[in-house]
Amino acid sequence: MRIAMIGTGYVGLVSGACFADFGHTVVCVDKDAGKIERLNRGEMPIYEPGLEDLVAANVRDGRLSFAVDGAEAIRTADAVFIAVGTPSRRGDGHADLSFVYAVAEEVADLMDGFTVVVTKSTVPVGTGDEIERIIRERRPDADFAVVSNPEFLREGAAIGDFKRPDRVVVGVENDRARGVMGEIYRPLNLNETPILFTGRRTSELIKYAANAFLALKITFINEMADLCEKVGADVQQVAKGIGLDNRIGSKFLHAGPGYGGSCFPKDTLALVRTATDAGSPVRLVETTVAVNDARKKAMAGRVQTALDGDLSGKTIALLGLTFKPNTDDMRDAPSLDVAPALIAAGATVQAFDPEGMHEASKMLDGVVFKDGPYEAVQGADAVVILTEWDQFRALDLDRVKALLRQPVMVDLRNVYKPDDLRARGFRYSSIGRK
Repeated sequence: MRIAMIGTGYVGLVSGACFADFGHTVVCVDKDAGKIERLNRGEMPIYEPGLEDLVAANVRDGRLSFAVDGAEAIRTADAVFIAVGTPSRRGDGHADLSFVYAVAEEVADLMDGFTVVVTKSTVPVGTGDEIERIIRERRPDADFAVVSNPEFLREGAAIGDFKRPDRVVVGVENDRARGVMGEIYRPLNLNETPILFTGRRTSELIKYAANAFLALKITFINEMADLCEKVGADVQQVAKGIGLDNRIGSKFLHAGPGYGGSCFPKDTLALVRTATDAGSPVRLVETTVAVNDARKKAMAGRVQTALDGDLSGKTIALLGLTFKPNTDDMRDAPSLDVAPALIAAGATVQAFDPEGMHEASKMLDGVVFKDGPYEAVQGADAVVILTEWDQFRALDLDRVKALLRQPVMVDLRNVYKPDDLRARGFRYSSIGRK
């Protein structure tokens, strides 16, 4: 199949490369000429394990290419995927669909022959209807169908998620379009991947409902962690005890400083706005948003408590800045709340992240960026683990202690065992444990 992927952000680039690896011919299109130039040189605009090699292999074999002008790719495509950003709209929290609708207008003007227009971007319920209206209004003669095909990719594991998904959701109202989508995903038949064909509006809501439920699980275990600290329980054992119930499951039951990233914050907020406008408010999701925002802002207080309530003149080492490991994504990362709060309280913050410092430098003023974890720790009064990168899981703790001015560790990801740290002479603080 011939595919035009409009947008080379996280979703578009990973999806385009994986579709090409399935054997389809894919052109990834982006208005950002600098990004396209980098991609044509083999340079990835994002960090995702395995992506550089996957892109290089499919470019070499002629199945994947990149372009600023998408006219030819759209004109000859069997399917045009819309994979542009839908950030929270400033002021009201609704998803900003201006980029999506601009692509719909462009596709309307260029398509030739039967074309399936697929929304891969995360969009509110009813967006597909509006895309169809836009195209039909501009091209009454056009032969097309609009499909919803939400993505469920985890940053840091996106290629595996795309090639071995637990399900593919396709919202379709047209039998011809269903046939095209079935052919596009036919390579997954070997793995017997469930492909759920639904109505278009149902598909759009599935994406938001899934992200909201996962955000709720994270927020729930974080509140249980706070309760554990008050009553002397261990949140990791609580999570294991409830996660063994297969009705609940163990995933997303890891206590920490709150969720961030490109999906959960904006998607939960967009769902709240959609539900409110529809007259069916989602109170659980509203509470999840509020509790998570407050939690991230409160994390600096844990560092202050670990240093006897005074951060003035202190130096704090932050290990990890991205919202999760194996990505350079800084969007809504807890570090964006923690670092400024520490600085406002009078502390000097020096930090290291394996992949996120370039992006962090654009978003965090006043932070001193270091070349490695031990460089960040040197001379600090406390070390704070904010992101559970693998290289922070087995630090030389004797070396860390020798480099610190005070043997204080605030572990916001529960990487270490309290008894081990205390046996080495650390004052150790973690989440939801004694």
